[in-house]
Amino acid sequence: MATESTKAVPLTCHGHSRPITHLSFSSVLEDDQYYLISACKDNNPMLRDGVTGDWIGTFIGHKGAVWQARLSSDASLAATGSADFSAKIWDTHTGECLHTLTHAHIVRAVAFPSQPRPQLVATGGFEKKLRIFDLSRPSSGNSASSSPNSVDGNGPPSPTPSFEIGPGVHAGNIKSVIWSTDLNILITAADDKVVRWWDLRARSAAATYELEGIPGTCELNSISSNPSLSVAAGKSAYFFSGTQPGQLLKKVTTSKDIAAVALHAESRKFVTGGGGDTWVRVYDFDDGSELEVHKGHHGPIWTVSFSPDGKLYATGSEDGTVKLWKFGSDPYGLWR
Repeated sequence: MATESTKAVPLTCHGHSRPITHLSFSSVLEDDQYYLISACKDNNPMLRDGVTGDWIGTFIGHKGAVWQARLSSDASLAATGSADFSAKIWDTHTGECLHTLTHAHIVRAVAFPSQPRPQLVATGGFEKKLRIFDLSRPSSGNSASSSPNSVDGNGPPSPTPSFEIGPGVHAGNIKSVIWSTDLNILITAADDKVVRWWDLRARSAAATYELEGIPGTCELNSISSNPSLSVAAGKSAYFFSGTQPGQLLKKVTTSKDIAAVALHAESRKFVTGGGGDTWVRVYDFDDGSELEVHKGHHGPIWTVSFSPDGKLYATGSEDGTVKLWKFGSDPYGLWR
């Protein structure tokens, strides 16, 4: 029997002109407000009200597809990684580009530590290098690559100091970088089918796990008091401890290819999107059964994320739209 959440019509957020590559929410701020940032192949990441999906602003400056975008926990900063061989740090209040971090190849992943106005950012991509940039230190001339930082009128041209973690270890492009709740641990998922937990104190891998397929999304779920890491690869969703590096909690294999997965630990359900069809699927975490199927997108779904309060989730698709779906039966936001 259809539940109330099944019947709720999703909110559709228009504005992008190319496929959506990544979605990320901020933490809950004052007055239960939070924000959503979308990365897109149209070069222009967008900031939205996380509850209503209303457009707030567009960050202008990248010259290539933006593969990943994240907000700092307090939503004061945004980080974006692009096919233009750069990552950018933005002030979300003014839209100003504060830093342009030049790389030697496509940047696929960016991550902030969970701190207000963070002064560090991690990047990864086609260089197969995990780097940490110190946004607080003045330029010392050691840019991330041998080429000088680009000057596009939107960001300071001076190089930002950086250092590499685990040089030569990644054998494939880095698809995701996640800063753990333990700020000494960084997590990477790469095309070599390995998830790695990096100890920043030792600058080496504390744990690794080999997936059965190339990873899709890799995200930390921090809705519950016990955070967990969700990884999509092949037809499986992998769920790892958010506090114990490398500890697999559960692996659920489905009949569909999974490109994106997000876990709602409190309700013991998870949501997936895939490259093989246009449907959003909700599964039971315990027995792996398919509970709901939601139709609305007109292209494959590449990214899924729960809001920080767990009351809705967002999906981003090849069709260029972001959709917000109510989770649960209680009235919420615009669903009254």
